[in-house]
Amino acid sequence: MSIRHGLLALLERGPRYGSQLRTEFESRTGSTWPLNVGQVYTTLARLERDGLVAPGGEDSAGHTLYAITDSGRAELHQWYERPVDRTNPPRDELSIKLAMAVGAPGVDIRAVIQAQRHATIKAMQDYTRLKAQALAAIDSGKSRERDDVAWLLVLEQLIFQTEAEARWLDHSESRLVRLSLPADRRAEPDPPQAAETDDVAVTAPQPRASRTPRS
Repeated sequence: MSIRHGLLALLERGPRYGSQLRTEFESRTGSTWPLNVGQVYTTLARLERDGLVAPGGEDSAGHTLYAITDSGRAELHQWYERPVDRTNPPRDELSIKLAMAVGAPGVDIRAVIQAQRHATIKAMQDYTRLKAQALAAIDSGKSRERDDVAWLLVLEQLIFQTEAEARWLDHSESRLVRLSLPADRRAEPDPPQAAETDDVAVTAPQPRASRTPRS
């Protein structure tokens, strides 16, 4: 997650202080990746060191404001134009867990997969419900539309990500089943895949907590 460029994007809209940047960042992303004030000020210090932001005076309450520099604006727009690098993907805990569970003594890897599948589908249901709330907020005209559209994009990425994870879990289970069979039976087709997201979401239980659309 690029906190650095996220803060630059917010500062391009005008000078801001640390806790204000944190609030606006979380509003844009629906608090999917919460920040603490320490992270914000540490990042601001590095941006200032690199000449990408500069102190911009104080507001009426005495908060130190930061403003983006010309170099910071150039860096921000280069970031917008540059594809996200996928050559060094971040570590994925689930992938590491399954890789380590293969052949581990006393571990039922299919039980591990089943437990994760349940959690993944629950997350998918919750994200789908939050998406419906975000769309309703936008359609009502009673929300801060720019932030709600940004939150909607984040939600849809999370939905696609969990859909892919559910398919990968099904594939992994099928792979393990085939490898446990005698060699002459391993060419059998995979079992049917899991149901589509929208079908799952229709019968989803209510989540314990959800993001309330802004008024």
